[in-house]
Amino acid sequence: MLFNCFLQLKKLGLGKLFYFCKNHFVKIYQNKASIFLLTAVIFSLTACSTIDIFEKNTPIAGHQWMYSMQPEYNFTVSDTASFYNVYVILRHTDAYRYNNIWINFGSKFAGDTLQFRRLDITLGNDANGWEGSGVGDIWEVRKSVTQGPIKFNKIGSYTFSLAQVMRENPLPEIISVGVRVEKVK
Repeated sequence: MLFNCFLQLKKLGLGKLFYFCKNHFVKIYQNKASIFLLTAVIFSLTACSTIDIFEKNTPIAGHQWMYSMQPEYNFTVSDTASFYNVYVILRHTDAYRYNNIWINFGSKFAGDTLQFRRLDITLGNDANGWEGSGVGDIWEVRKSVTQGPIKFNKIGSYTFSLAQVMRENPLPEIISVGVRVEKVK
């Protein structure tokens, strides 16, 4: 019946699209078995896809990020043909005093030494407020650490580390920090 509806849509043209679909889909959805079947098909199609993501967050004790706290994140790369996006994830409260945060981002690729890069991550501005998404007084921002997608050239274990390098120690109002690596589809 659904297939016939789509065949009829092609014949009718766009002007009668809404009216036609409304009448036919109402008939389909009146049958509870059809609703269940449609829902089952949607869930089975989405459940079969794999998620090619690594994400790990570290909570900051007492929301006070000390210089000495430098979380490391290890993950394994088995696909060197794909491109990946790498993000820093930071959660802070609305009471955080700065519009940015300076972070030393360490990266150790398979078989190499740990190399650091200093990142100035913008969290907001006075005109528009905080970037990212917020619930209540908690804000989360996800920022890319590369100019675009990157390739991991070797199969093996990779390590990323994060350290705050602001002038204030401990740095208050930071709830958690983390790293996210996702395969570009």
